[in-house]
Amino acid sequence: MRTNIEIDDKLMEAAMSAGNFKTKREAVEEGLRMIKRRKAYAALLAARGTLHWDDSDEAWAQWRAQQATQVNESASTPYAPQAPESVRKAKAAPIAKASPAKRGRVK
Repeated sequence: MRTNIEIDDKLMEAAMSAGNFKTKREAVEEGLRMIKRRKAYAALLAARGTLHWDDSDEAWAQWRAQQATQVNESASTPYAPQAPESVRKAKAAPIAKASPAKRGRVK
């Protein structure tokens, strides 16, 4: 979207040098992205103290055991999902090598 705005020259110069931007557009767009991220940061700060992270060895061992059980169950299921037929055929088809002329090495 094309927009014409008046921006303080000293402020723009300071922003461009601080962010190592080559153009004014880059500087303005990055500033807008930062404003957009503020809401996500505010949500993270609001969640402070409400999240629990258990990185103990016991918790990881339990998680790995649970993942292994899920993998084993899906492997033993007779109707386990498979890759689409087009993908299976593409994997099975041999790859033809290009001749030297086609690879750009013409003598």
